[in-house]
Amino acid sequence: MSYCTKERACSDLAKPPVNEPREPEQFLMQTPQGNPLLLSHTLQELLSKDSVQVELIPEKKGLFLKHVEYEVSSKRFKCSVYRRYNDFVVFHEMLLQKFPYRMVPALPPKRMLGADREFIESRRRALKRFINLVARHPPFSEDVLLKLFLSFSGSDVQNKLRELVQGVGDEFVTCRLSTQAKDYLPADIQAQFAASRELIRNIYNSFYKLRDRAERIASRAIDNASDLLIFGKELSALGSDTTPLPSWAALNNNTWGTLKQALKGLSVEFALLADKAVQQGKQEENDVVEKLNLFLDLLQSYKDLCERHEKGVLHKHQRALHKYSMMKKQMMSATVQNKEPESVEQLESRIVEQENAIITMELRNYFSLYCLHQETQLIHIYLPLTSHILGAFVNSQIQGHKEMSKVWNELKPKLSCLFVGSSSMPTPPLSPPEGNFFSN
Repeated sequence: MSYCTKERACSDLAKPPVNEPREPEQFLMQTPQGNPLLLSHTLQELLSKDSVQVELIPEKKGLFLKHVEYEVSSKRFKCSVYRRYNDFVVFHEMLLQKFPYRMVPALPPKRMLGADREFIESRRRALKRFINLVARHPPFSEDVLLKLFLSFSGSDVQNKLRELVQGVGDEFVTCRLSTQAKDYLPADIQAQFAASRELIRNIYNSFYKLRDRAERIASRAIDNASDLLIFGKELSALGSDTTPLPSWAALNNNTWGTLKQALKGLSVEFALLADKAVQQGKQEENDVVEKLNLFLDLLQSYKDLCERHEKGVLHKHQRALHKYSMMKKQMMSATVQNKEPESVEQLESRIVEQENAIITMELRNYFSLYCLHQETQLIHIYLPLTSHILGAFVNSQIQGHKEMSKVWNELKPKLSCLFVGSSSMPTPPLSPPEGNFFSN
């Protein structure tokens, strides 16, 4: 089902020890000495962690449905494996289970029936963005989950992924700093969180609009290619017209024959122009639109993380506090009413359990904020990707216009024969002489 470029090396990677615990330190992000909250990564360091390709493999037909498979190739692990969409789903679920306080990018939707080629290609691109963001995320990149997903060559990858997470606990349990997270957080962490969330929401909205415009620009280039191709074909058809010339037009017989001969040969240049326009559109899709989509996926994962923080650990903490308050009221009422000692002892035991639960919730809340602080830093580390995107866009425009300008200039001399013998004009006019049209 899969192959490796280096069979022995890959076979070693393909069998990560399922029950061997990882040292908690291995989950920590690269931080400068002194404060573990602060990150020292650069964008280039993140991008160089791995480059993963996701390609469609020929469809295999089952009894009723066609199943789409992907060849996933990791430059870091020097392996290629076959994965189905459901393998990505389980991998995504295990990441969320193990790293609930980190940015886990969303997967593209699953479409059960009627998946056309455009949808399948769009999903392939989205899966490629997903796995590259995961492979370059500091804690994920060093975790055995990623290693297994990118290198395990067996057919039961989903069960293996579940086994790795079963009984291990999430990052709060495995990270040695989880109970000390509050000590590293700034005093105004809540205000910083609110400000960062608003800033990243604004950045997301702007990049969303930029992506839409970039898509339109790339689409126009491809539409322009289609128009140029049809334009050239119509010129060729005009030049190939075999309709007999009427006798009353015999005086200009030679002119029309010369024009037809010249028009017939222009389709080659227009086909070349169309090809250049398609190349430019495709390049902008790959180098501009896809990079914008990658950054948008990252920003969306941050927004999702903020929602998980508020609806998850923060909400659970508030519920635990409310439950604790109700228990204290019951305790006071039981004391006043002189209830049986056993009932009071049971209530006291429940209150102690709830106090412990509240302490754990508080620690998780601070650890969630700790992770959010680091994930916010990661977003800002990725921000220079903007210059990469703009550079790719500018280069695409320069290269595209340069190549098309060359073809236009090569086409121009071929138009001269269209004007020879016509009103004594040996070369094509650059623009209509003023007053020739629309004059009385």
